[in-house]
Amino acid sequence: MPPHSQRETAPDPKQLIRDLAAFRDPKTIRSLWEFAITIVPFIGVFAGTLLAIDSGYYYALALIPLAALLLLRLFIIQHDCGHGAYFPNRAGNDWLGRAIGVFTLTPYDPWRRSHALHHAGTGNLDARGFGDVDTLTIREFRSKPWLRRFGYRLYRHPAVLLGFGPAYLFLLRHRLPIGLMRAGSVYWISAMATNAATALLLGGLVYQFGLATTALVFLPTLLLAASMGVWLFYVQHQFEEAHWDYQDDWSFHDAALLGSTHLDLPPVLRWFTANIGIHHVHHLASRIPFYRLPEVLRAHPDLAMVNRYTARDSFRPLILTLWDEDRRKLVSFREAARVAA
Repeated sequence: MPPHSQRETAPDPKQLIRDLAAFRDPKTIRSLWEFAITIVPFIGVFAGTLLAIDSGYYYALALIPLAALLLLRLFIIQHDCGHGAYFPNRAGNDWLGRAIGVFTLTPYDPWRRSHALHHAGTGNLDARGFGDVDTLTIREFRSKPWLRRFGYRLYRHPAVLLGFGPAYLFLLRHRLPIGLMRAGSVYWISAMATNAATALLLGGLVYQFGLATTALVFLPTLLLAASMGVWLFYVQHQFEEAHWDYQDDWSFHDAALLGSTHLDLPPVLRWFTANIGIHHVHHLASRIPFYRLPEVLRAHPDLAMVNRYTARDSFRPLILTLWDEDRRKLVSFREAARVAA
């Protein structure tokens, strides 16, 4: 059992989604402020690291984790834009999201579409494959030939999920609208325009600071931010008491509330991760701006204990790999083998 899980006392999600409508309205001044106190420090730290390394002060590399955390926060602001939750109007959300995508190497329009599909099908075993971590049931895993089972084991290894996977996702996969190649020209335009703008930005940095210095700062910053982001996303949906059903038994409201965690991080990490750890509320009402999510917990304190994980608790789910349909829980390869035996 995950620590502090209170699923049996969770509120009615359908009533809750009506109550949460009061928190949906973004505040433009607050949104601009949150963006300013993220982008300005990010540019300052990133530029300061480039300048210091170019002068020979390699201890400046110690600033890279700070730059990565600020880049992660920028991505979560982009994420809110994709939900139409950051500004009152769609144009403001879309253009800020596209601009941030140049820094996060994430073309906004394809990402927004795939992420919307993720929200629409969370916890639905018949709607896997868009914007999620690939997850097999025990029966599906056992039915695969040995090579496919080996590939799945490799894919679910923490070193791949948090190392190779984020690098592939942000450096390679996002360069094309994978999954939406035939869905319309808007996704191609978004991907190519983001690639071009990012290339111009990096080209300017290379011209000014040289290839080695730029790569020494840019690549670790991006990859560390990407790994932290994938870790957050993983823990938010891959946990022992996750909620999965086939279409006939699936409920959006139940899956949204019960199929996502409340990752209760220390205050500093809550700021850098823009409250995305309050993920069960976000999935139930994705139009709530990230800076209003703590208001929800204050108004509905019972939600604070639903599927609550702390930073220390968040590492055990990394070994959980298969959905046990009979016991309705996510289990490790070892546990699945033991149950079969």
